[in-house]
Amino acid sequence: MSDTIRHVMIRGRVQGVGYRAWVEYEARVRRLEGWVRNRRDGSVEAVFAGPETVVSDMIAACQRGPSAARVDAAQHDAGSPDLLNLRDAGEGFSVLPTV
Repeated sequence: MSDTIRHVMIRGRVQGVGYRAWVEYEARVRRLEGWVRNRRDGSVEAVFAGPETVVSDMIAACQRGPSAARVDAAQHDAGSPDLLNLRDAGEGFSVLPTV
């Protein structure tokens, strides 16, 4: 079982700039479990699960984002196993459809 699960909402210019693909890559490099998806309100939502220090590092990276993005806010709170389990079966980290 993962040490920490965090639910993150990222706002700013984060759609149409490769943000989800960047998050997926960064999460996989860090060997985190979870998922990322666009939301219709223009934000990006993600769940990260893994060792607390690695999850914290990933959240800090999300606050910076890829070079084409402009992150105005990255709010996070405790996530749940139910949220984590929205990812694709058998996948450590998934890009989910827009909601």
